[in-house]
Amino acid sequence: MSTNTLAPVVAPERLATAYSYGAYRKLIDELQAQGKTTGIQQSEMLTHYTHLNVQRMQRLDKTVQVLPELREAVQNLKQPYAWLILTEGWCGDAAQIVPVLEAVAQASNGLFSTHYFLRDENLDLMDRYLTNGGRSIPKLVVLNAETLAEVAQWGPRPAEAQALFLSLKNSGATHEEYAEKVHAWYAQNKTQATQRELLTLVKSLA
Repeated sequence: MSTNTLAPVVAPERLATAYSYGAYRKLIDELQAQGKTTGIQQSEMLTHYTHLNVQRMQRLDKTVQVLPELREAVQNLKQPYAWLILTEGWCGDAAQIVPVLEAVAQASNGLFSTHYFLRDENLDLMDRYLTNGGRSIPKLVVLNAETLAEVAQWGPRPAEAQALFLSLKNSGATHEEYAEKVHAWYAQNKTQATQRELLTLVKSLA
């Protein structure tokens, strides 16, 4: 089915209000300096998570190496796409994944543009992309750059990390317990699972 027959996910005017990656990172840094984070809810705990996430993103910004086969796949696409990404500064999974999304987009020679929206300020968008009924982030929605119709989606985690998260949660683990184990998984995996799932997604666009 041609994506041209599908309704746009967002109007061009709304897409234009999204944060660039640089603006998103600057926003989080500025809020953190004020003892705050993104979103409506504010607490010492969320600010603490944001502090950790800034460190994670800074590290990933410097170390992510896009897989050669993924770089080749994104550069060989026949048309451009807009990546709509739902995220928040306090979200640990977003901190592990958003820098990878940006790195892949940067490797595409302009075929992918990234547009970052804060989840809690865009619940109408978020509620179209729930995971098991929850507002899990980050969420990537790939749009046809011309029509802004949805052509693919991904998130909130690589399948292996999602299975680990659900197993820990179902076993009664506290937030601190499952966060520690999931972040340890991310550290050990070194973005490989995220990139390989994105490779599958990109190949589906070809």
